[in-house]
Amino acid sequence: MQSTVRWGILGPGRIARKFALALEEVEGAHLVAVASRSRERAEAFAREHAVPAAHGSYEALASDGNVDAVYVATPHPFHEPHTVLCLRGGKHVLCEKPFALNAVQAERMIQVARETDRLLMEAMWTRFLPAIARVRELVRDGAIGELRLLTADFGFRAPFDPGSRLFDPNLGGGALLDLGVYPLSLASMLLGDPLAIETMAHLGTTGVDEEEVLLLRHERDGLAVLVASSRLETPCEAHLRGTGGAIHIPSRWHAATRFTLTTGDTPETVELPPRGGGFCHQVEAFHELIHGGHRDSPVMPLAESLAIMRSMDTIRSRWGLRYPQEG
Repeated sequence: MQSTVRWGILGPGRIARKFALALEEVEGAHLVAVASRSRERAEAFAREHAVPAAHGSYEALASDGNVDAVYVATPHPFHEPHTVLCLRGGKHVLCEKPFALNAVQAERMIQVARETDRLLMEAMWTRFLPAIARVRELVRDGAIGELRLLTADFGFRAPFDPGSRLFDPNLGGGALLDLGVYPLSLASMLLGDPLAIETMAHLGTTGVDEEEVLLLRHERDGLAVLVASSRLETPCEAHLRGTGGAIHIPSRWHAATRFTLTTGDTPETVELPPRGGGFCHQVEAFHELIHGGHRDSPVMPLAESLAIMRSMDTIRSRWGLRYPQEG
């Protein structure tokens, strides 16, 4: 069995830099190539991270025989075409969240992954953090009884730039796809698919969502109240309340290092700090799947990534928000 995985990065932006640093923390991970539409950007990234190959086109990376897996880190609307390109090039793909721009794109990505017999996974790195993994186990095992109410938020005040990925509709801008996907994914992981969705949002001057509130009803009447914002600071906490206790994940819950479990009079704080900035845990899980010959992740299954995209499509439809690529 191959003990190493040779990685390529498609799109050398800010999050790709974090990913490159995380690869240094993972045994058997080798970053061997980077690609950008600008050869100069690719070469600068390669110098910064000691990457042997810098490609001036995405097609060159997809056809690079020295690459086993590709991390797709381009803007949201390009996740689908770039993922398909790499899958058809014989590469396993870890695609940055959100999985795609919409469910139609997500369906095509999954179809091509099956056709090419390659591993495809959404890079929802939060799910693989030790603290979040432990929370999931506790909820599954009934440590707080039946989970009935989940509240989670993710918001920060970004400087307004109509050409940035947060505000430009041509780049899939808006708080939902960039930030709201985190609490939506948490609710999906712990409560399953929503049976009903209610939502309100503020659409800014560029037409994309800047703040939103989501209310979801799940099976057995479990409720989720979720908030996302690209223009307001929010607490960035998660609260899980069950019939037999509660779990609180404090600020920056999506990058959790600890949580507090309360099932009686004395709360218990559990410290489980991540490694490698948090990204290395998903990389290690991805390696295990590759080495085991698996084509789907039990932690971030393709069917669930698709279901979350469908929920986001429903939410955007309530606001009347469509991206230019959707016609």
